[in-house]
Amino acid sequence: MSLLAYLAFLLLLGVVAQWSAWRMKLPSILLLLILGFALSHFTGMRIDNYLKDESSLLSLVGFFVAIILFEGGLTLKFSELKEAGTPVLKLCTTAVVLAFGLTAVAARYTLGYHWQICALLGAILVVTGPTVVAPLLRLIRPRRKVASIVKWEGIVVDPIGAVLAVLVFITIQEGGVGQGWDIVAIALVKTLVVGVGLGWGLAKVTEGLMSRHLIPDFLESMFFLALVGVAFAGSNAIQHEAGLLTVTVLGVALANQKKVSVRHILEFKENLRVLIISLLFLMLSGRIGISEIQMVWQKGLMFLLALILVVRPVSVFLANLGSAHTTFREQLFLALLAPRGIVAAAVTSVFALQITGAAKINPENETYVALAGEAGELVPLVFIVILGTVTFYGLLAAPLARRLGLSDANPTGVLFAGAEPWIRVVAKGLVEKGHHCLLLDTRFEKVSAARLDGLQAVRANILSEYAEEEIDFAGLGHLVAATPNNEVNSLAAREFQHRFGKANVWQITPSDVDFHHQKAVANHMRGRFCFLGGPRFSDLSSFVGKGAEMKSTLLTDVFTMEDFKTAHGDNAIILFTETEDGKLNPVLSEDEKIEGSITIHSLVIEQDDPETKALKKKEVSEEKS
Repeated sequence: MSLLAYLAFLLLLGVVAQWSAWRMKLPSILLLLILGFALSHFTGMRIDNYLKDESSLLSLVGFFVAIILFEGGLTLKFSELKEAGTPVLKLCTTAVVLAFGLTAVAARYTLGYHWQICALLGAILVVTGPTVVAPLLRLIRPRRKVASIVKWEGIVVDPIGAVLAVLVFITIQEGGVGQGWDIVAIALVKTLVVGVGLGWGLAKVTEGLMSRHLIPDFLESMFFLALVGVAFAGSNAIQHEAGLLTVTVLGVALANQKKVSVRHILEFKENLRVLIISLLFLMLSGRIGISEIQMVWQKGLMFLLALILVVRPVSVFLANLGSAHTTFREQLFLALLAPRGIVAAAVTSVFALQITGAAKINPENETYVALAGEAGELVPLVFIVILGTVTFYGLLAAPLARRLGLSDANPTGVLFAGAEPWIRVVAKGLVEKGHHCLLLDTRFEKVSAARLDGLQAVRANILSEYAEEEIDFAGLGHLVAATPNNEVNSLAAREFQHRFGKANVWQITPSDVDFHHQKAVANHMRGRFCFLGGPRFSDLSSFVGKGAEMKSTLLTDVFTMEDFKTAHGDNAIILFTETEDGKLNPVLSEDEKIEGSITIHSLVIEQDDPETKALKKKEVSEEKS
């Protein structure tokens, strides 16, 4: 098979794995690892067949990881640290030191390696990383505070782990801590100066260029890719493994400046991240032979259990001992979420290659010769750790978060843009049925009225930074843009597609829907039109003004949709459907087919004629049964 065919096949497998994981609600990385390993084992196809030089492959992997960390840095907002700052600081300092020491001890007594290799392994495995954390967060959907803590730790701790591994390796080269502490100290200072200084400096230069519009729009994506590559390669050329710190600082600095927007760059990088993660895991898992796994699987399993059951829980609980910033439930969740990813695999490969290479070049060096055999086992061992932690945390984290009350598996809540009287009636009806609703409006009197009705309401513009960064979206699965302004509704729908997905972003039918389609708001700028029959804002306001109330009706074989229409006719507007498992969905404005055992939530104006009363008795008796 040619290289082109191999890469095309990897892309296809990546899509299959990502789609299957989405459908089955499994961690995508787990399927990617399994498919990559199976592809290599059963077909013999692996990246090594096409890229013979391992150092070239590792350079490519390093660049990919740099892009992912840069994209991760772009998602880190300092505003998130208001409630997550102290836990993040503890996890990235105290917990890292504890994990480093405990992992080294665990490696010593489960693997039997020399202390030098154990320390190196301890440094490498303090990382978690956005390659594994981001897909898990997408699967788990934890509450904002917990999500911020996990996201910040996963991104910040990656360069910390890489730098720590470099310092340990320098210590090994110098023959021990006593001989090389001064060199280690110099390396640490250089790494910090290069990483922070170059990252921040490039961010300021980029900010200046973009604020003066010196980078044309069509070149921005390419410019940022080149910028990441230059920052990563340049930093590594000055100080080994400083590149990851540089690109992380670069991303964070750009994300938190106020002069220019980098939102469109973030969206491009998010799409690129999915592609890169798929390719990386498929390629790297395919490099591990089954014979290598068999060689270390028994002791590797013991080491894995020590990491999951001892190292991570002890590190988290001791680091947060007596802390008032995290609850016990949050600490328990954090203690059971530390998957390892590509950074661990890439850094391990680099140092294993350097140690074995040094032993070949200097066979008279007893230290390298003694460590070379153990270093050769590090790559399959870390692969076992990656596969094991991704499997364990991926399958456990989501149900654990739900059990602890920190997430919703299928959020059915509705974010309403607007707090008009008819919206308050609808939201109140949904809340009474157990669905979470949040109303956003800029007018104080509307928000106050909503709060007096017992609803959760916030005074904010749906298009503001506050709405994007400060609101806790836990439990919310839909946006219904329902302000009196059609253009605001369209913009809100477009803005929130990245958070809820296009299928879950709705807006009420605009008043200009019958306007010539070429002169109205373009379809790609709008959300899906909701509520059966396509009622406009004025229709819904008028309906509630006539006394309409929210009504929930269970449709069955006895009381069907036709019976409901006969009973209520034009005096009902069907808004939402709810399945037996509690999944809530707005109804499409077109003639959506509603059938089977399903509950509909509608605005209904009650009538008193005899025929309607008879049908209503049938409706009520069916609901009671």
